[in-house]
This record gives sequence, structure tokens and C-alpha cells, in this order.
Amino acid sequence: MNLTLLGTKVEYKQTYSPSVLEFFSNKHTKNDYWVKFNCPEFTSTCPITGQPDFATIVIDYIPNEKMVESKSLKLYLFSFRNHGVFHEDCVNIIMQDLIALISPKYIEISGLFTQRGGISISPYCNYGMSKTRYEQLAETRLYSHNMK
Repeated sequence: MNLTLLGTKVEYKQTYSPSVLEFFSNKHTKNDYWVKFNCPEFTSTCPITGQPDFATIVIDYIPNEKMVESKSLKLYLFSFRNHGVFHEDCVNIIMQDLIALISPKYIEISGLFTQRGGISISPYCNYGMSKTRYEQLAETRLYSHNMK
């Protein structure tokens, strides 16, 4: 375990920064269980207008060998604050960065963006480890998905 952020003064990145993400070993690799993160204060910037976008980002995953460390995740999500990116890109980028970091058995990301211009957008993406039962879980959850 090589965690560098816990117990240190917080340094917020001003640009998108997946390098701040850290992980630790899962002590319960023989068990399938869900880990959920709720980030109700997520912000990013519209790449066209430069206006801020606000959202609740929900991350659900079934860990494999590694787990994401929560303080590093907070700093990573904060790094989107000045990043010009569409809502749909946000959830997919977050998912891909977490897959690269922790190789979860299964992961899903939901973005509940507040309305701007009279419309809200709520993108969802997921992934299940290839050639495992989690791949089928991803397909089932994607096709039955209904975010309220």
C-alpha cells in the first residue's frame, strides 16, 4: 500500500488530473460486494460556452484485487472543475480512468447533471470484466437501466 494523500494538506489540481488517483489492496477478494461513492458537488465546464455544470456523480463497483482510495477520488473528481467536457464524456472518462486504475469486476457511473437552459442530462455507463459473469451483469444492467 503506497497511499500518499491521506493525512496530508489537500492540494487541489486546477486541471483534469487522473494521476492523483490512488488504490489499496482489497482484503476481501473472495467476496463479491458493492462499493458506492456519491459525489453531490461535482463540477465541470461546458467546452463550448465555458459555463459551469453541476452534477451528482454516483460510482458503483464490485472490486477485484484493488480498490480506489476515497480522498484521491475526491481530488480526482475535483480536477474536472475547470475541465471543458460534455456530460456524457465525464461519466465515460471517469469509468475508463477507474478501470485503468483498479480493474474492477464491474463498474457503473451515473451523472445526474442539474438543468441548464431548461434541460437536464443524466448519462450512465457501465463495464463488466470480459469473459466473466460480470460482462453479462453489465449488459443486463445497461439494457434495464432507468435513471430517475
